[in-house]
Amino acid sequence: MTQLSSTNAQGLSTNHSATTYTGRFAPSPSGALHFGSIVTAIASYLDARANRGQWLVRMENLDPARETPEAAGEILRQLEAFGLHWDETVLYQSSRLDVYQQVMGFLDSKNLCFSCNCSRQQVKAMGSVYNGNCRNKTTAEEGPTAIRLKTESIVIAFEDLIQGQINQQLEAQTGDFIIRRKDTLFAYQLAVVVDDAFQQVTHVIRGYDLLDSTPRQIYLQAKLGYSTPHYGHVPVVVNELGQKLSKQHFAVPVSKENSQSMLFLGLKFLAQDPPAELQHAPVSEQLDWATAHWHIHTVPKLANIPQDST
Repeated sequence: MTQLSSTNAQGLSTNHSATTYTGRFAPSPSGALHFGSIVTAIASYLDARANRGQWLVRMENLDPARETPEAAGEILRQLEAFGLHWDETVLYQSSRLDVYQQVMGFLDSKNLCFSCNCSRQQVKAMGSVYNGNCRNKTTAEEGPTAIRLKTESIVIAFEDLIQGQINQQLEAQTGDFIIRRKDTLFAYQLAVVVDDAFQQVTHVIRGYDLLDSTPRQIYLQAKLGYSTPHYGHVPVVVNELGQKLSKQHFAVPVSKENSQSMLFLGLKFLAQDPPAELQHAPVSEQLDWATAHWHIHTVPKLANIPQDST
């Protein structure tokens, strides 16, 4: 990874010197888990258990307008039906707002962020990469403003456990990015970095659709003096139209009653080659086999998504 000058966020980061493995699964409670999200949970769980590590669950519930009251509980019940039992208490991001505000104050005190009132249409007109339009304004913005983190003209490079070498020129490819939205909600990029540090997460196994966010998170970790976890991004599951399975595309929630067959399909999608006789075995037996035979390097890259796993 490109070496960045970092400033320690006094009192905001935890002692991240742990040598044991800690993984996590962090869904947004905007609806029940579908096959694509349960595949990610399975991969995250197996990588943690195969490395004799902890596996945590965190609810990323920072956007009330997109969330449903029953979703968090349903997600936890789905995980339990698949035998994916977590360690420690589930962390809800909505309980951490004061901490995010502290971190925002730290970044502001170091002149690492700025207010921005550019609209989505204005950013789109820039070529969809923010060009620093508000970075050097000296007068206060009128109306609601977002807060953006200043980026530098550097390449962030890391070795993804599944996808291999990843490089991103941060300023040219993403630009200064939002860490607090115009509606005053804290952005994903900020909250995920702060909480991964707080929970001492050492390995993040998640969907390929979040790969583009990883360099921004690595950059922010350096600015806050946090350690950087190991990252691995599993291929996304697509529907018959080639669209990522998602709630927006009306993906069907996984059934707790069919957890055995769905778990088996998940292992096949992850190219773990489960024996056919395992298909109707209890989820505990399937997970025991999968943990003992887990090979993260056999998980397909994006270009190799099986088309019959939707």
